[in-house]
Amino acid sequence: MLLLEQLLNGLQYSALLFLLASGLTLIFGIMGVINLAHGAFYMVGAFCAAYTAITTGSFWLGGLAALAGAACYGLVIETGIIRRLYNRDHLDQVLATLAVVFFTNELITLLFGRSPPAMPTPDWYNAFVEVLPGLMYPVSRLLFIGAGLLVALGMWLLINHTRLGMLIRAGADDHEMVGALGVNISRLYTLVFVFGCALCGLAGFMAAPLLSVEIGMGEKVLITTFVVIVVGGVGSVRGALVGALLIGMVDSLGRAYVPPLLDQMLPPEVSGALSAGLISASAYIVMALVLLVRPRGLLPARA
Repeated sequence: MLLLEQLLNGLQYSALLFLLASGLTLIFGIMGVINLAHGAFYMVGAFCAAYTAITTGSFWLGGLAALAGAACYGLVIETGIIRRLYNRDHLDQVLATLAVVFFTNELITLLFGRSPPAMPTPDWYNAFVEVLPGLMYPVSRLLFIGAGLLVALGMWLLINHTRLGMLIRAGADDHEMVGALGVNISRLYTLVFVFGCALCGLAGFMAAPLLSVEIGMGEKVLITTFVVIVVGGVGSVRGALVGALLIGMVDSLGRAYVPPLLDQMLPPEVSGALSAGLISASAYIVMALVLLVRPRGLLPARA
């Protein structure tokens, strides 16, 4: 039962990482922009969801507000800042998007204050269901897993079976040729960026009832999101899914099994600190091992 529960926990964490990593890998793979502000849109979505749900009393209106708020803020940032960075050096992109992080943190503080809001949820959201005989699991986490699966399926259909997906794949391979064929590259870039921000808003909405909604919450998960992209392969949505599953499962299973294993092998004063360090570094250990074998990631985008 412990193993099954941790596998479900790993799927839930993987769904969060995939919602963030899929948009970020699209932005970098197609637009070539290193976007350190990606976690800021996740925070905007969480705050919009929490305060809309508190004000209106509607859980689902909070979800719509998260998507709309993150997408609109992404549109403003892309047209006002990111658009000027496409042909600039990566260092300029890092500095500019880092400035967006600081600006967004202060903007959220001015609009909502520093007190973390508690997002209200309906009774059914806080219920438990019996997924297997003897195993009760929260509905909220199952919804998170379902949202991740639906987004993964939707992105596969979008990229592989629609005209927009064809343009996205072509723009990632040769954006100059796509532009020469009459496609508005600037509009395509804006659409991709806003879509990635909307995915962040969805992640913020799903995470708001489970995690603490606070200033700077995006930076906490951003580094792990970059690790997922590196493990899966930069610019590859399939790689983002595989990387998210791998990192999520390693983290979840490590938290369950590493501490008791080390307690049996080492003294308590040593095992506690060592297990905490190994769990914290597990994502980076996985990334190092993957890069030793496959330097471009597990499922890299086409060259």
